[in-house]
Amino acid sequence: MNGLFQSFGKGLTAIFFACVVAWALVLIILPQLAMLERAMTKPARQLDSSVAGSLERDAANCVNILGHYLEPTEASAESGGVAIPSATGMAIPSMSGMASPTLNAGAARPYILQCDRATTHRKMVRESGERAFLDQLYDLPALSVSADAPIPDQIETARQIEQIAAQLYTTLQEAEANASQLGFGNFTAIGKPVMIPRTAEAQAQSDAAWASKALSLIGLRFTKDGNSYQRIGLEVLARTLFFAICATLLSLIVCYPIAYKVALATTPERAVWLMLGLIIPYAIVELMRIYAWTSIIDNRGLINEVLLWVGAITEPIQFKRSALTVFVVIVYTYVLFMVFPIYNVMNTLDRNQIEAARDLGASTARVHWRIIMPHSKAGIAVGCIATFMLAAGAFSVPRIISRGLQSEWFSQTIYNKFFEAENSNIGAAYSFSYTLVCFVIVAVFMWVMRTRLKDFARVQ
Repeated sequence: MNGLFQSFGKGLTAIFFACVVAWALVLIILPQLAMLERAMTKPARQLDSSVAGSLERDAANCVNILGHYLEPTEASAESGGVAIPSATGMAIPSMSGMASPTLNAGAARPYILQCDRATTHRKMVRESGERAFLDQLYDLPALSVSADAPIPDQIETARQIEQIAAQLYTTLQEAEANASQLGFGNFTAIGKPVMIPRTAEAQAQSDAAWASKALSLIGLRFTKDGNSYQRIGLEVLARTLFFAICATLLSLIVCYPIAYKVALATTPERAVWLMLGLIIPYAIVELMRIYAWTSIIDNRGLINEVLLWVGAITEPIQFKRSALTVFVVIVYTYVLFMVFPIYNVMNTLDRNQIEAARDLGASTARVHWRIIMPHSKAGIAVGCIATFMLAAGAFSVPRIISRGLQSEWFSQTIYNKFFEAENSNIGAAYSFSYTLVCFVIVAVFMWVMRTRLKDFARVQ
């Protein structure tokens, strides 16, 4: 701190720290707090008022649809056909254009989903898994629309259910507005077991797979009462972390020799050309580089075409189904994040130490293990951390390269929760939990490598 005051003065130092605090607050702390607040908020669809509101809508739709059965609409009369209720409750003319007989008051009706769901004995959503029903919980009359009753009676019952549900919906909304909706229920969804229906033959094949045995060993898959269960959320999380670690190790294996070659095994002139060869491809947008790989690994891509032409294979290799392909593309995409930190630290090593070790009879492997790698430890740590975090959060690479033919990564699961399932509260819980897990892994890695934050300054 005194050094900053002496170099820049108190005014500039204060401005610098204010900018750092503002950056941390706006870009790190506030977004994470907003994500945590959403993760701890119960999804609207799980609230009791949401169940009552859904019952009100179903009952109203049932009344509307049954009204079309009881009396034809003007639109059906003009078209010459009877009004047939659609899924939206709108009247649709008969496809044949022929007039069909209208159901009379005593005729039985066909199955109507909204009428079937118009019952006060509706199951509630409970995090604990307990069985609770709307009528029992709020002391409502047990009403339901019977398909065998006359149409007017069904309409009358549906209207009664609609009125009861509307009153309850208003009451519950007022009560929920005054009560806290925060909790940790969304986080438990990650480890919630899901029953997977399988035939005996499929179950035997699944049990025989080594991946299934490993997942069963750590409790992510189990059998109870003859049924097979999977903790899908934790399973995808564990698989993604394993893949990210493998991709990081593969990047280190590929990039360490490159960094050594550029920093210590070439003349400065040749090193410039080697670095340019690494940097120039990254002037192209990342998505374009990823899509370029699809033309290489497709069934009729460059690799398969060459192998088919030379007669090495008779059928195209399904690269899109191989996890190794995703690893290779991730290494290619994030190679600079591994190479540059290692290169920057290696470049500060005095080459005389290497020459002295060789003069004393040290082998190449011993020189790397005792001299180069300890000196480059900070660069290796930064490169591994950066590559791991990028690989763990990778979305475009596994999505584009596999095209749904491989198991999804956790980032894809989070995306699906936010935008496909429209369940942002669960998605926020997944995202926040994933961030914490990745931070813990990085902290453990730094402890194993015996590196501190100030050691990373050597990388610059």
